[in-house]
Amino acid sequence: MRTSLLAMLIAGCAVQGDPFQKVAAPPGYATIYVYRPYHYSCSLLRPPVTCGDETARIGPGGYHAFVVPVGKTVCRVEGAESNDETTIDAEARVYYIREQFNWGLLSGHPHLEPLDDDTAHTEIAKCCVEERATQ
Repeated sequence: MRTSLLAMLIAGCAVQGDPFQKVAAPPGYATIYVYRPYHYSCSLLRPPVTCGDETARIGPGGYHAFVVPVGKTVCRVEGAESNDETTIDAEARVYYIREQFNWGLLSGHPHLEPLDDDTAHTEIAKCCVEERATQ
């Protein structure tokens, strides 16, 4: 039993897949990359992240490209104990938001942090899979 629990924890530590790849948005749309750098802390948590009308669960070391119409877009993450959101007044360009967790009473508290391109490029390049949107 101890071995199967250890295997389950190891399997849930990080997402695996193809290296980061850019997405092309059509004219009149913006791309918002929400990514989560790998960190063992809270690695089993995958709360839903919503930008506009699309939702994805992003694991540690993963990312999702939200393609949204230009204009105000709210990105929100819903944790077990807390929620966070940020609003982007999107133009037809690329935006980056880092998802990270702080310790809470019983669970991790998710936080969304918009970042500048230079910082984000270095971090998102280490992300390895595009998380698929959930319905």
